[in-house]
Amino acid sequence: MEKMIFFECFILLALVVSGQCFPKPYDENVSYAYDFPYMSRSDWGARPPVNTVSLSLPVRYVIIHHSYIPGPCSTTNQCINAMRSMQNSHQLHQGWDDIGYNFAVGGDGVVYEGRGWYNVGAHAIGYNFDSIGIVLIGDFVSRLPPEIQLNAAKRLIEKGVELGHISRDYYLLGHRQVTATECPGNALFREITTWDRFANYNM
Repeated sequence: MEKMIFFECFILLALVVSGQCFPKPYDENVSYAYDFPYMSRSDWGARPPVNTVSLSLPVRYVIIHHSYIPGPCSTTNQCINAMRSMQNSHQLHQGWDDIGYNFAVGGDGVVYEGRGWYNVGAHAIGYNFDSIGIVLIGDFVSRLPPEIQLNAAKRLIEKGVELGHISRDYYLLGHRQVTATECPGNALFREITTWDRFANYNM
């Protein structure tokens, strides 16, 4: 009996020590409501939208962007600051109702809720009412986002299809395919041409 009690105490101590030595990789506010790390608007401190317009779901398009500015973020705190910076720019300086994107993905591998699944975004003129806009935070003209960031974006799209928010026969596009822009950067654009459902389409 004493040996068993000693063994159980040893296991408990090992778990405590391992928890101290290997802390959680993500901020405590990160949710696992999905099968990937996700942060809601309230958790990153989003300002309320001025107005919202409902999306008609499921959408036919997924449009990929890069933020360019702000640049890459590698920690959750950095990415939260990037989200607030983008919302400030879009709302306060450009006069939009909210941050333009439906979702953002940080270099920390976390998906950040922008306008979300149910509201029309402001990210691709002519396609906002039938698309989900996903921005990868950073400048990806000459270099790729880290694998953790790319994988989180893919998992978000898969979840959108699974939930019925994105059509199963959706078209994946880079922003440059529908607007005269360099976005989402040459390196990221080349990468998404290899993803499922990429559409070889130009405006």
